[in-house]
Amino acid sequence: MKTELQQLKNTLQNALHQSAVTDDPDILERYAMDETSDLKGNPWLVVYAKSTQDVSIVLSLCNEYRIPVIPRGAGTGVTGGAVPVAGGVVLSLEKMNTILEIDTENMIAVCQPGVITGQLQKEALRHGLMYPPDPASLDSCSLGGNVAEGAGGPRAVKYGTTKDYITGLEFVLADGSIIQHGGKFIKNATGYNLTGVLIGSEGTLAVITKIYCKLIPAPAYTLDMLIPFQSLHDATHFVYTLLLHRIQPAVLEFMEEDALTLAASYIGQEMPHPQARAHLLIQLDGDSYQEIDASLNKILSLSAVDPESILVAQSPQQKERLWKARRCIREAIQAKSPVFLAEDCSVPRSNIVSFLTGVKEALTPYRLQSIMFGHAGDGNVHIDVLKNDMPYDEFKALVPSLKEIIYRQAYIQGGTITGEHGTGFIRKEALKQFASLPELSLYKRLKKAFDPNGILNPHKIIDLD
Repeated sequence: MKTELQQLKNTLQNALHQSAVTDDPDILERYAMDETSDLKGNPWLVVYAKSTQDVSIVLSLCNEYRIPVIPRGAGTGVTGGAVPVAGGVVLSLEKMNTILEIDTENMIAVCQPGVITGQLQKEALRHGLMYPPDPASLDSCSLGGNVAEGAGGPRAVKYGTTKDYITGLEFVLADGSIIQHGGKFIKNATGYNLTGVLIGSEGTLAVITKIYCKLIPAPAYTLDMLIPFQSLHDATHFVYTLLLHRIQPAVLEFMEEDALTLAASYIGQEMPHPQARAHLLIQLDGDSYQEIDASLNKILSLSAVDPESILVAQSPQQKERLWKARRCIREAIQAKSPVFLAEDCSVPRSNIVSFLTGVKEALTPYRLQSIMFGHAGDGNVHIDVLKNDMPYDEFKALVPSLKEIIYRQAYIQGGTITGEHGTGFIRKEALKQFASLPELSLYKRLKKAFDPNGILNPHKIIDLD
C-alpha cells in the first residue's frame, strides 16, 4: 500500500499542482476530525481541489488504485461524515468557494460546494432575495456539506430544508465521470431524480461540484419574541395552537429547563423569565408591518399565554438577547463536557413531549445530565447527554445503551433517528438496527451502482460487504 500511495501522490502532484497534495503530518492532523465529539481518523493524503476537473482526476486515479476518498467541505459535521475512519485521501472542496452566479430573473444561485451558507444568504439579500435554509453553523458550514447531509435549520417550520431548494447538481462519480443533473429550471420529470438521491448521501455516492439553489423574495420585516411556559407540555401544545390559528412563524424553537440553566451559566447572565420550565422562541416575518402585527395580535389574544409575559424584541440588541441562549447552547455543552453524545431525532410534532419525557425517564438510572432543545415547529429534537465527571471508559461503555434508549423512544413515537445531522459513521449501526432488511438491501445496491469499488467515504451510512 505504501508503494501505491507514493505512486498516487506523485501522479496527483503531476496532474494537479504539487501544493494541492500533501502528507504533511500537521495538515493530516487537522483533517483527521470534524466536529464530531470524540472521533478521529488517520488520513493518508489531503488533496485540495480547485475545479470539477480536479475532482474528476482525483477520483479516477483513486478508483484505479482502490484507495478510499473522503469528500470534505468545511468540516462542521457532527456524525463523523468527513472523518477518514479507514484512512484514505481526504478530498477538500474548501477552495471551490465561489458564488458563480446570482440569477435574479430565474431566482437561482449557482455555487461551488465550498461556498459558506451564510455568505450565500448575504449575497442573495443584496439582491432582495433569500436562501431560506439556515443551519445553526451557517457562518461556518458549506453548501456542499449542507446538500450532502440534507441539512435543516430553525426556518424549516415555514420554509423547509435544504432539499427543498436544490434544483440541480453537477457531480462526479467514483470513476471520474462528470454528470450534470437539473439546473435553473424548477420542474423536472426527466428520468430518475438523481439530485434527490444525492441530497443526504453524505459523499458516499458521488462528489458534488456545483449546486443550483432556488431563491425566494426576502421578507421585508421580521419580529422576534420569547414566550415562557410552566411546562414543556404547555410549550409544545402551544405550537399546535399557533398552527391551528393559521399563524405561520418563520422560526419556532424550544429550550427546556436544563438547557436554559446550562446556557445561563455559560454566558453568565440570567435568562428572561428564569422561573420558566420551557421557552418558545418565535420569529414572524412578512412583507409589511401590518401582516406581522396581525399575527402578533392573534398570538396575544390566545388564552394559552399571558400577554404580559411575552417579550417582543424592540431593537437589534433586544433581539440578540432573546436568541443568545439558543445560539450558544452547543458551545455551552462543549465547554461543560467536551465529550458528549449528540443526537437529533425527529418525531411527529404532537409526540415531542412524550418522546422527551420518555427519554428523560429512561436516562434517569444512568445519572447523566441531558440537555434538550430544538425545532418545535417540525419535531426535530436535539438531545445531548454529557459525560461530565464520569470516567471516560465508563461513559464510552454506556454510549451504545444510551443510543438504544434514545432511538427506540423515537421509533416508539413514530419518528426516526436523525432529522438533519445525518447517519455518517456514528449512526451506521443504528441504521442497520432500525431500517428494514429490504431497505438496507436497496441502499447497498444503490451504493454499488454509483460506486462499484466502494472507494467513496467508506464505512458511512452503509457498507458494501
